[in-house]
Amino acid sequence: MSETLRTVVGPDGRTLAFAVWGDPDGFPVLSLHGTPGCRLSRWPDDDLFQRLGVCLVTHDRAGYGRSDRRHGRRVADEADDVVVLADHLGFERFGVTGASGGGPHALACAALLPDRVVRATCEVGVAPLGPPGLERAEWLAGQDPENVKEFGWAVAGEDVLYPELERELAAIAPRVAVDPSSFLGNFELSDEDRAQLARPEQMQIIRETFAELAATGVAGWVDDDLAFVEPWGFAVDRITVPVLVRYGATDVLVPPAHGEWLAANVPGCVVKIDDTAGHMGPDPVQEISENLHWLRDGVPPPESR
Repeated sequence: MSETLRTVVGPDGRTLAFAVWGDPDGFPVLSLHGTPGCRLSRWPDDDLFQRLGVCLVTHDRAGYGRSDRRHGRRVADEADDVVVLADHLGFERFGVTGASGGGPHALACAALLPDRVVRATCEVGVAPLGPPGLERAEWLAGQDPENVKEFGWAVAGEDVLYPELERELAAIAPRVAVDPSSFLGNFELSDEDRAQLARPEQMQIIRETFAELAATGVAGWVDDDLAFVEPWGFAVDRITVPVLVRYGATDVLVPPAHGEWLAANVPGCVVKIDDTAGHMGPDPVQEISENLHWLRDGVPPPESR
């Protein structure tokens, strides 16, 4: 039976909030939410994880939901919280998956926890900004203007970013309460992404996530954005764990140039390009199943390379 809120206190005294879904005796997978997000960012049909024999653990990244902030955190620091969770739950070995803003954090676990992480997935994840990653113009190219604006605030620093994201959340929250599919507002999304946002399951995820992600403020969202525009704290070319890199060809939130860079720089990674997909693929259940088969059994998705 799923548990939507549990907490553990780490060695630094911070509280970490998490949830457990699926088969408690199944293969353990830690799923790292996007930006913004929280521990409720998961496919809402718990039976899917049961059928796949997976114990799925989600958590509020530091500063989100009910987890205490870790001011100044880098992408690499997520690995510390993943270890706290894994130790608390008795997971010696496990898979890690992250989509969108969770993608770099999953790569951090792959790079820094090779003795614990069996396999990892980075799905529609951003690439590093600046050497050795993409230069600023390449990193921003193809992104929706709303995204470009947000990362401009991040580059300007926390004093600019924090109040802007507070205003963003204040505008989004009432809109989501009425129509969760509208949370991206004026983003110029693909027709496929618009259709996915209108699915009842996606609207449930969005509604639940936005009700919880800023329970104690927008610090988690702020710290994610700041971490993405600074050095990550690890090098992706040092990863030795098997990694699946998946991205969509029509994505305007994390354009395909990011996925292409990761595919070329994560050693030995398996690559799946969704040729018509944007930030969300056309069949979430199939994609989740493929991902969990990869993490649990090492079976690559069809037509990957």
